[in-house]
Amino acid sequence: MSSTVRDALTALAALLAPDEPDVAGRVVRAHDDPAAYLRAHADRLDDRGIDEPVPNLAWIALVDALADHRLLAEVDWKEDPAEVLSQLRALRSSPTNAGAWIWLDDARTDVPTYDFLQSAGDGLRDGGTALAVLDIESDCYPLVLLRASRARELVDLATTAGFTAGVLGTSEV
Repeated sequence: MSSTVRDALTALAALLAPDEPDVAGRVVRAHDDPAAYLRAHADRLDDRGIDEPVPNLAWIALVDALADHRLLAEVDWKEDPAEVLSQLRALRSSPTNAGAWIWLDDARTDVPTYDFLQSAGDGLRDGGTALAVLDIESDCYPLVLLRASRARELVDLATTAGFTAGVLGTSEV
């Protein structure tokens, strides 16, 4: 892979985990030496059905490293909205001001997970936080929270690295 991809992955790690150099380190190791990364993280990758180097290994490494540092919540496509909220609020990147969650007063929790995530994305963005998904082509949503002003950067860096990140909500990024 090119240095452009490596640079984009490193920038993504810095954007989503600015105080956790381990995240960037794991992503770079997965990018630079996929076989060694696979050996070092065989048990974790086996849970994902990965037993050989795959093209998206660095992206999976980013998702797993962020989750290990409580900066990503991986929720099932049919997760109960209350559980989604619980996981989002437990993230270290979760907004701590009460106003960031005011949208919950009017939120519908009797809707499918994706619809709830769209609503949550809109509500959180109103408070300055973006809710984004790092697409790993699975039946789950790896969710991250970041400053809304940096959402476009996340999407662009993911695209540069050859992966897909999307900002949830019906508003434009």
